[in-house]
Amino acid sequence: MAYDFQVTVDSAEPHTQADWWAETLGWAVEPSDEAFIREMIAKGYASEDETTVHRGALVWRSGAAISHPETSRRVLFQEVPEGKTVKNRLHFDVRVGGSENMEEEFAKLQARGATFLHRGSQGPNRWITLADPEGNEFCIG
Repeated sequence: MAYDFQVTVDSAEPHTQADWWAETLGWAVEPSDEAFIREMIAKGYASEDETTVHRGALVWRSGAAISHPETSRRVLFQEVPEGKTVKNRLHFDVRVGGSENMEEEFAKLQARGATFLHRGSQGPNRWITLADPEGNEFCIG
């Protein structure tokens, strides 16, 4: 039996990270169900301090998710108290359409807050390794 899964990324600011990655990948930030949040608070299952307002919407403070517009692919950004301290053991490889698009996408990502780490190659394959605004490594190629 095959299973479906999501990738979960620890984050200091999950909503900001979700916004950044949704724009980077062309995915969508999943909308908040404000009525459900208010219902959970009213019934005592949650408290106001578990929420925040992001871009004018009431959201759960501890997480935000993005999803692919046409598939079930999903990435959840969850709030954690500690910052990133070591290299990722898992990272995203973002396919930007080959080397002809790589430099343009590289410039766009740096303008949006990505940090250049290094360039790599193996045989005919080329990539650029960057870090997102919270320091998580990813590659474009």
